[in-house]
Amino acid sequence: MKRFLNSYTTMRVLLYLGCVVMAVWLMPRKAANNYQYELGKPWAYPLLTAPADMPVYPDSLSATLARDSIDATFRPVYKRDISMEKQAVAAFATRINTLDSVNLTPRQRNKLINSLRTLLEDGIVDAGTYARIRSGAMPQVRFIHDDVALSVPTDKFLSPREAYARIDSMYASDSDYRNAIMSSGMSQFVRPNIIPDTVRTKLLYDEVMQKAMAPIDVLMEGTKIIDRGEMVTPQVYRNLQTYEKIVHRHEPTHVNMHHYPIAGQTLYIMLVFGGIYMFLYYFRRRIFMSDRAMLFIMALSITFLLLAYGMNETIGNGLYMVPFTIIPILIVVFFDGRTAFFVYVSEILLAMLVCAYPLEFMFTQWTAGVVALCTMKELTRRSQLVRAAFYIFITYTLAYVAVQIIQTATIERISPRMIGVFGINAVLISFAYVLVFVVEKMFGFVSSVTLVELSDVNSKLLRELSAECPGTFQHSMQVSNLASEAAHRIGANVQLVRTGALYHDIGKIENPAFFTENQHGVNPHDALDPYQSARVVIGHVSHGLRKAEREKLPSVIRDFITQHHGRGKAMYFYNTCVNAHPGEEIDPAPFTYPGPNPQTREASILMMADSVEAASRSLKEHTPENIATLVDKIISSQISQGLHNESTISFRDVEAVKQAFIERLRTIYHARISYPDVNKEPVSGK
Repeated sequence: MKRFLNSYTTMRVLLYLGCVVMAVWLMPRKAANNYQYELGKPWAYPLLTAPADMPVYPDSLSATLARDSIDATFRPVYKRDISMEKQAVAAFATRINTLDSVNLTPRQRNKLINSLRTLLEDGIVDAGTYARIRSGAMPQVRFIHDDVALSVPTDKFLSPREAYARIDSMYASDSDYRNAIMSSGMSQFVRPNIIPDTVRTKLLYDEVMQKAMAPIDVLMEGTKIIDRGEMVTPQVYRNLQTYEKIVHRHEPTHVNMHHYPIAGQTLYIMLVFGGIYMFLYYFRRRIFMSDRAMLFIMALSITFLLLAYGMNETIGNGLYMVPFTIIPILIVVFFDGRTAFFVYVSEILLAMLVCAYPLEFMFTQWTAGVVALCTMKELTRRSQLVRAAFYIFITYTLAYVAVQIIQTATIERISPRMIGVFGINAVLISFAYVLVFVVEKMFGFVSSVTLVELSDVNSKLLRELSAECPGTFQHSMQVSNLASEAAHRIGANVQLVRTGALYHDIGKIENPAFFTENQHGVNPHDALDPYQSARVVIGHVSHGLRKAEREKLPSVIRDFITQHHGRGKAMYFYNTCVNAHPGEEIDPAPFTYPGPNPQTREASILMMADSVEAASRSLKEHTPENIATLVDKIISSQISQGLHNESTISFRDVEAVKQAFIERLRTIYHARISYPDVNKEPVSGK
């Protein structure tokens, strides 16, 4: 026992420390002065002041307007390539004057040369610049001469194509000129001579932009930037960005600025996980004592916490995309609603460490968790998860809208993107059905879905019970109905009791004729002594357990087989043996079931229902008084023998169970009216 306690304590401590270390070690590290904030939302931190004289830059809206204005009015710098002009004119003159095929006089040739010179003097630009001029985006350009900027209209500028087209149109009616233009290849000399000066353009643009974005004011050291609850306006948002730049340039590395936040996070996480441990220890001792249950709950918590860390760091609003409500859904499927809600709230408290707006996050997640638990009290069909996911999506949306209206007093800041995030969350929740089966295989739990499948009377084992032991099968069905009603009355697991009742007597398949409900006139016990009869009857427990193991029934169902008689006695054969040996002391061990006694409320209900249903068949008259007396006598006898001492069932539960049995048995054995026969009157003859 001492070794067990040491092992048990060590396992719990290691599990606790492991989860704390993982949560702290993998938590995203942020600087001490790193804040999370959004435009148009309240500031969630204490008063923030300027750490030094801090420039106030224009807010994002003003900066955008200034930038747009500069882009619309800024005149780029161009330069004129004089040498290229001279070279082009000289080369064309040489070409046109040396061609024998040109039928032009010297005067006509000079006219063509002057036409090219005029076009170049007016200015030829590249096609891209000409397109901007035609669109009206560049009415003027700048030329810099002797460090003096001159603005020049662009209305005379042409592209090479347009310039050549103009020359072509000027001499369109004269074939000699056209022949000369074509023969001399004049298009080769119509090239851009107004060229962008990208270096000076960039310098001037940067200078203008720097002036526009220059500080408009100065916040003196110690001046308030923003206080808790105040709205983050565009100007405040810009001031906060300036604050972060200043702080990051002078980031302190002193130990108290670096280690204190980690120490606080560690203490916070230890307290939350410690709260889970305390709750389970004091209010859910059976869960706390189960290694598998504790490993599942802590692994589920740490998995979703690490998922929250990752999503929050990689995706905008990714924390709201994490399907936290899967936690209460899974826990309520395998345990109970109170445990599910406590662990869920603890998980949200842990995730709040990396959330920019913890109160908003807590409110939305709390409302979603309540709806998840209310809609998933018992999972028996896949459609329940789809319906729950839809309700959770609606709840998330309504909670988000409520918070936004409270914070901003308007619906204009409601983000469609957040609605989409909630939709993704809901889709992920619908996959919890798959996780239920994964958890069952990994941890050996049994969900209500599996119990519903096992309670199908067309399953192989129940069909065998019905065929081999029809009386036992009917008895099991009646016990199932009685136990289910009682479980419903006291808030126990109805589906578990119903399924356990159907399988509790499957051991009788080995020797069906030795049980009265399957006998038809011949009783094999007449040929046996009480010891042999007791051994056969008691053996149905061990036979049933072996059969359940072969069929791989879950352990919770096997527990009903071993506990439905507990450590009680086969009283009929024990009393028969005592009466046959008057004055002798009879050892009760051969007549005692192997047990153990019921360990849960559900097992206690089944034991009571099994005995009551069997005994009710022996009543000669099923009057309300006889039924009530029988139920009270049997259950009181079991309690006096201590058969329910190890169970968690309370005396209040026992009274409710008695009342449920009495009412149900009255319904089963109520008196039926007899239908009268039709009187046959003789037909009179005529």
